[in-house]
Amino acid sequence: MSYLFTTQNILVLALIVLSNSGYFVRSQTPSRVPDKIQKQASVTTRASGTFEVKMTPQSASESGISRVLIDKQFQGDLKGSSKVEMLAVSTPVQGSAGYVAMEQVTGTLSGRNGTFALQHSGTMTRGAPQLSVTVVPDSGTGELKGISGKMSIIIADGKHSYEFEYKILTDAP
Repeated sequence: MSYLFTTQNILVLALIVLSNSGYFVRSQTPSRVPDKIQKQASVTTRASGTFEVKMTPQSASESGISRVLIDKQFQGDLKGSSKVEMLAVSTPVQGSAGYVAMEQVTGTLSGRNGTFALQHSGTMTRGAPQLSVTVVPDSGTGELKGISGKMSIIIADGKHSYEFEYKILTDAP
């Protein structure tokens, strides 16, 4: 039996992985950043807002891995856009799947212009989702140089929103 994704299955998987009654579980992984670097960071800032998503499914590979290109438009404390490349796989067990994605964000975050990258890792175990969306270390540019943090994605009533906890190092390399 083949578990290759059809366009419809990719969209369903993305929505399933991206939602569970509307909210993602935040990562509980303790920070492993050296104390010296943590002490240089400013206070944690919270940003929130909404975003629009346009998904473009690509052909599934023979291995059963599907690829989806995603364009996002952010509003709120983060104003800008992003490009996402997602790889997803489904299993024969309904409600179990996984995805990884890399996202390049360009815009203004609370008045600071620049870019940064986000790394996604999501799994669904028989309907129970787990998601981690983390800023890639040292990916910030411009006024966002030195950014670190985690983003939560919320889907409620068919609308997407985000909560973003971040810090910006005051003397990033």
